[in-house]
Amino acid sequence: MMKSAQALEAMLGHHAALEEGVSRRVATIQAGGGGASLAELLAYMASEVLPHAVAEEQTIYKVAAEREELAETIAGMVDEHRQLSAHLDRLATADEGAAATEAKAIEVLFREHVAKENELILPVLAADPVVHLGDLLEEMHHSLESAAGAEAEATDSSATDVEAALLRLLLDGATDLATAGEGDRACRLAAEAWTVVRAWRPELGVKVTASLHKLVRSVTAEPVKLSSGPGRPGARENSTLDVRRLAPAQRHETIFATYAGLEPGTGFILVNDHDPKPLRYQFEAEHSGEFTWDVIEAGPAVWRIRVGRSATAAG
Repeated sequence: MMKSAQALEAMLGHHAALEEGVSRRVATIQAGGGGASLAELLAYMASEVLPHAVAEEQTIYKVAAEREELAETIAGMVDEHRQLSAHLDRLATADEGAAATEAKAIEVLFREHVAKENELILPVLAADPVVHLGDLLEEMHHSLESAAGAEAEATDSSATDVEAALLRLLLDGATDLATAGEGDRACRLAAEAWTVVRAWRPELGVKVTASLHKLVRSVTAEPVKLSSGPGRPGARENSTLDVRRLAPAQRHETIFATYAGLEPGTGFILVNDHDPKPLRYQFEAEHSGEFTWDVIEAGPAVWRIRVGRSATAAG
């Protein structure tokens, strides 16, 4: 279990990354970046910042609001989330001059909002022996993953979307397998489905990944026996890919893109904030016999895995 101090550090780091992402995109708009830069800020807020805000309300804020001294502050923080959404609505329909003003207002509001959370809320919760900040962080991750899966499911709700309907049936079957004590088989099945849909239906791939995160909790034994041997030192063996500050929906695709750029016999160090069992199932499904997987550090706060392309794998 991640300690509260470690969870606090991870949360502060993610806040810094979100704040930097907003400020960088706003600066591009201020510099006259035009419609493309405006669209990028809108997409970033919709895909990263607002889902994070919703997950906070369901976890961190819910616990903090139970403390009398924080209740009023939390109410104000929730209202600021609504203000951010209102600014985004205005930004989407603003002309070039008004867009720059709205973008700057978003940046200022978000910076002040993050500062309040970092200084007034998180330290109090981290110091409370009754509150487990690590558990709350894990709940936030699960909330974000569930939201990504629900969004994909909503996109696939059309009666004419045969592929989405079949995938739902397959994932229902995998869930039944896990309930029956066949967690490893369920995860293998979901991972195989992911390899089929990830390229031509990315939104379905996100849904499968979210389901796989739930399914691995039913696995009690060590997942997938690797057919590849231990990693070998290579030119990129010591490069590091730290995905802890990425949104959950972005992590797996970023990792596979990094793997795709490896030469045979080389690798990289993956740094994550939870056990990457779902990722390991996906690697086994898509790159069986071609990759290496060596555990360097196995939690509870940080996982470090050396992921490599075996020397005999195709380039």
